[in-house]
Parts: sequence; structure tokens; C-alpha cells
Amino acid sequence: MTRIAGVSGVLPPHRYRQGELAAGLAALRGGAGDERALAERFFTGAGVEFRHLAFPLERYGEFDGFGEANDAWLEAASELAVQAAESALRAAGMDAEQIDVVVSTTVTGIAVPSLEARVAARLGLRQDVRRVPLFGLGCAGGAGGLAVVDEVLAGRPDGVALLLATELCSLTLQRTDTSPPNLLATSLFGDGAGALLAVGDGHPAAGGGPVVVATRSRLYPGTERLLGWQVGEFGFSILLGPDLPELVRLHVGEEVASFLAAHDLKPGDVGSWVCHPGGPKVLDVLGEELGLPEAALGPSRQSLARCGNLSSASVLHILRAVIDQGPPPPGSFGLMLALGPGFSSELVLLRW
Repeated sequence: MTRIAGVSGVLPPHRYRQGELAAGLAALRGGAGDERALAERFFTGAGVEFRHLAFPLERYGEFDGFGEANDAWLEAASELAVQAAESALRAAGMDAEQIDVVVSTTVTGIAVPSLEARVAARLGLRQDVRRVPLFGLGCAGGAGGLAVVDEVLAGRPDGVALLLATELCSLTLQRTDTSPPNLLATSLFGDGAGALLAVGDGHPAAGGGPVVVATRSRLYPGTERLLGWQVGEFGFSILLGPDLPELVRLHVGEEVASFLAAHDLKPGDVGSWVCHPGGPKVLDVLGEELGLPEAALGPSRQSLARCGNLSSASVLHILRAVIDQGPPPPGSFGLMLALGPGFSSELVLLRW
């Protein structure tokens, strides 16, 4: 089985209280009073206390179009990706030249060559490293990326894989869009990166961290316009349907129960929940449908409050927090769960 050897989460240096961001973004928009009042309601109800931005808040009014914003994304994302990877390597006690495969995921910027190629030399990766860049999984990218790592290492039992999740959601800001979906996204998403080192079960370092027991990916038909990007002249504009919590209620609880049952488990048998913090309403629905005690989703709510929704990087931050709280008992199970565009879900069953 694939074993996680090290995991990290990093944040950019510009930290703001939610109220500061609400006021600063309102000033950038210059909207009327009713628009500001609606935005304030979203910011107040997002469950977010602080967020970190790639650049100082005042800089965001200077970006002129998608090209400049994407150039800024590449600059800042490269730096954060290196920090996250180096932190994960330290946690695993490994060197970059030991890495055989890099899986990288993002949905907030575009780069060709892709981000992991841009930072390969800085990290000290070998020239023959296998690269697997992923784009479009959105918030599900961290869990989906771990599933890809698991499949790759099944064919390389003595191999080492690095997963990079790098998201600068602030650089998708649409200053002229005052629609409720965009205001909600602006109130919720933050910037950050995460990294994870994993080894195959034939690797000498295959000990210590949790193992990946199983994974499952699921697309829900007819939901393609529920969640994602509309790509236009000004870059990425959010698609976010208001019925997302109800679709989570309709599908995801049953999906999780079915996945666990395939391994003779029930939600009550899972000791550690690494759930992507899609927002307070989504977390409420998950807790209700799965019958979870309030503490089970505590790490997800704490991550949301501390730094907002980091898209694909959130589950790596939450996994790091679960480990830092004290490793779960040996033999206990954990479940990583993330929801993404499509509408889709990614599940990863872990065992310590």
C-alpha cells in the first residue's frame, strides 16, 4: 500500500482579518450601498476569520486583465510550491533527488510548461522525474491527486512520489462581478499550497505515516454547470449553484456510506475526518448526513476559520493539522473527502 511519509501546508505572508478584506474589496469594486450590504452578509456568514493573500491587498487593483493576473500567479505560486515541497521533504526526512514522480494540481492559474516543471531545478528534482500535471479538479484536486499518487506507486512499489497542490484563489478576483456566486466565492476562498510525500510499500522508508487503503472518484450526472469556472476575457469567473448543499445531502452521504461499507466500515468506525471545507453549510450537511459528532469536523472548520477555503490545498493542510494534534492510534481509520467541479467527489480511505 502507498504510505504517506510527510505532509505540509504553507500560506503566503499577507494575512488579513475577514473584515479588512470585506472593506478592501468593496473599495476596489466601488459598488453601491446595497451591493456592499450583500457582500457584507456573505463575508459574515462564511465561517472565515482570517485569510492569506499572495500579494498586499492594494496590489489587486493594479492588475489589468487576465494576463497580468496569471503572470502574478506564476510568480507567487512557484514560490509557495517550493516552500511546500521543501517542508514536506523535511517532514519525511528525504531529499528531492529521491523523488520519482511529481503530481501537481491547481485550478487558479495556467502555465505551460506546468508549475512542477518550473520549480524542478529549484527543488533539485532529477531530470528523469515523471510529471503528472492535473488541472480542473478544483477543490477535489488534493484528494484526487493523492488517488493518482496511489495508482502510480502501485506500479512502482519502491518509488517516491510528491503531490503538490498550489492555489492562489485571490488572483481570480472579478472586480466588476457583483453576482451572489462571485460575492460568495470572494468571501470564502484564500491562498495557500500543500505538499505530500508518499512511498510505495516496497520502499525502505515505508513506515510511520498512514497508508492509503482505497480510493474512489465519482461524477454526478447532470451537474456540470453547478460548480466550476466560466473562462472569459477577464479570466476565471465562478460557476456556483445555490443548490450545492442539497446535492451534497442527496448524494455524498450515501456515497461515503457505500464506500466505507465496501471495507466493512461505518462512519462511526472512522476516527479522523479530513474533509474539504467547502463552506459552513456544506460541512453542516456532511455532519448531519453522516451522523458525525461536532468534533469530527473540527479540523475542517478550524482550517476554514484560519485561512479560508484553499481549494485543492485544503485537505493537505487539514491532514497536517490532524497529524500535529497527535498521531491517531495505530490501526485506526481516517477518511479524506473533497468535492469538486463536475459536480464530483473524491474519497481516500486511510489507516494509521
